[in-house]
Amino acid sequence: MDNAIVIGSGAGGAMCARELQGRFKVTILEAGRAFRPLTANLSLLEQFRKTGLLFDEREIGWIFPAMKVRKTGAGMILVSGNGSGGTTTISTGNAIRLDHGLQALGIDLDEEFAELFAEIPVFAGHQKKWRPFTRNVFNICREMKLDPQVMPKMGEHAHCRNCGRCVLGCPHGIKWDSRRLLDQAQQNGARLLTGHRAKRIVHENGRARGVLARHGPNTKWFPADLIVLAAGGLGTPPILRNSGIACEAKLFVDPVLCVATEMKDSFQNREMPMPFAVQKKGYIISPYFDHLSFFFNREWRRKAGDIYSLMIKLADDNQGSFIGGRVEKILTANDRKNLEEAAITCAEIFHRAGVDKNQLFFGTVNAGHPGGMLPLTAAQARTFHDPRLPENLFVADASLFPASLGNPPILTIMAMAKRIAKLCRGGNG
Repeated sequence: MDNAIVIGSGAGGAMCARELQGRFKVTILEAGRAFRPLTANLSLLEQFRKTGLLFDEREIGWIFPAMKVRKTGAGMILVSGNGSGGTTTISTGNAIRLDHGLQALGIDLDEEFAELFAEIPVFAGHQKKWRPFTRNVFNICREMKLDPQVMPKMGEHAHCRNCGRCVLGCPHGIKWDSRRLLDQAQQNGARLLTGHRAKRIVHENGRARGVLARHGPNTKWFPADLIVLAAGGLGTPPILRNSGIACEAKLFVDPVLCVATEMKDSFQNREMPMPFAVQKKGYIISPYFDHLSFFFNREWRRKAGDIYSLMIKLADDNQGSFIGGRVEKILTANDRKNLEEAAITCAEIFHRAGVDKNQLFFGTVNAGHPGGMLPLTAAQARTFHDPRLPENLFVADASLFPASLGNPPILTIMAMAKRIAKLCRGGNG
């Protein structure tokens, strides 16, 4: 049986590994360790925050090693998962299809999305679990004709315990993440190697020969007949560049800014994040408790249960770069226009909820959906293969998106990965 190496175990990597195992003997290389949810008592962490020792978002790794934070040259916070399951383990678990940009290229993923919705449990009947202020905000958005839509969630959310810890790793196993795909792949014979950081793909004469990966102090060689690179929007480009394969000088990240107020006993910190969303051109607005701002932003030095926050997530312009380990990303004039418009809308929502604009405060700008550095084109609509790549090397993550979704991308990444796995297997077999 031919060997396939899958680099990364998030949405794209785990899906490809599950789909390819059987046709190939699959080995999954994951740079991080086995994922563990954050088990620390947040009330204790709230007290620890008062010591002033938490002053840089990159310190989150002390508390929660599965969350990796880096900063751009301009100081924007970039968040990603660091362990099995990739960023799916620290996501809010939304199941939304967002492939209009791919459709514009002539890519039809109807079959793959149908397969996903048939396989993954999706639940959108969680309104009865919303706390009173969230229900009030939802109704205000309706009154403002913002057309708020309930967010469908991946997992058995009928049993959600409203602990509010989705982005810290669901401690109850209710939220779906890509570790379920990894489990299935391993049950079928795949091998998952954690703590193995792929560094370079060796290729010659148009074919990839294998992967060089670091494991502790050692460099290991993994020969391969097929390689799927799915290390994420900031993980894939350095591996390609180390392998002598150029990427585009582009980068989107879906920046997030939270507009918050002090609302006594709102307990948003103990509620499902992103229960609904308002979709606008260039951004979305959704209720979301921002843990990074809570721990590290001095404006958020209030009781967790008394903070209520609306998240603005931008579909930012694809302008930025990641070269030599340094991420450069700024907000363009268009990004700032959309951000200002969204902030005004958030202020009006809070005003109608009885909150004075002088009571509002802001979170730290952060982002968790990087991509766009190897964007698909219309010429690649059938093959999903960039001509810069060796013929047996495929990319299966957000690097392929031609533009920012400004929305949770997990389901769309998995649909692309399903298609790529079919192509690698040879048709639909």
